[in-house]
Amino acid sequence: MVSACKFKNEINSNYYCQKLKLVCAKDNEVIFFETSKGNFELELFGKDNPVTVSNFLKNITNNIYLNRKFYKIIDFSQIKLIHGGIDPENKSYIGKNQIRNKIIDSIPLEIKFKEEIKPRYNYQIKNPDETENLVNIFERGSIAMVKTGKNYSSSTEFFFVTNNIPELDGRYSIFGKIIKGYDVLEKINKEDFIKQVKISN
Repeated sequence: MVSACKFKNEINSNYYCQKLKLVCAKDNEVIFFETSKGNFELELFGKDNPVTVSNFLKNITNNIYLNRKFYKIIDFSQIKLIHGGIDPENKSYIGKNQIRNKIIDSIPLEIKFKEEIKPRYNYQIKNPDETENLVNIFERGSIAMVKTGKNYSSSTEFFFVTNNIPELDGRYSIFGKIIKGYDVLEKINKEDFIKQVKISN
């Protein structure tokens, strides 16, 4: 069994926030999704995932998700994965390649363990026993960033899950969860879109 405390965590969130020019989140934030199916609220886990949350908040401030379609829905019998953000297959969005080249960069995979002060970066779980020590796991209403490689997340694409999915735990940056309006998420299909995302004052 691999113990979480044996991992050497040499790079911290400040390093990535400076590198990515982010104002590093230190607290949990509440944000509001306004969609074509209705509205819901999320709590973002800034204390545990400061780089991922800071990047997401920057995207909101830059209106990246304004009038953006939910571009992919993976619908299984017990669970749906609802993808939003900039569709990597669609080059016809506002700004085209000029904006695409500026914002489609990757950010580090960021995972937090219960007995560690700092999150781990560019590290995904290989040993299933380690998932017991994760702070955040995939459960009803979780939001995570889509991956662009083994140890990297997209800087703009995200997905929601409508139920527990332990098979994905420790492999994605889970950075928030719906706290109000979950029923709206369940109704979303591929024709729906995000009207806007707002940060709570």
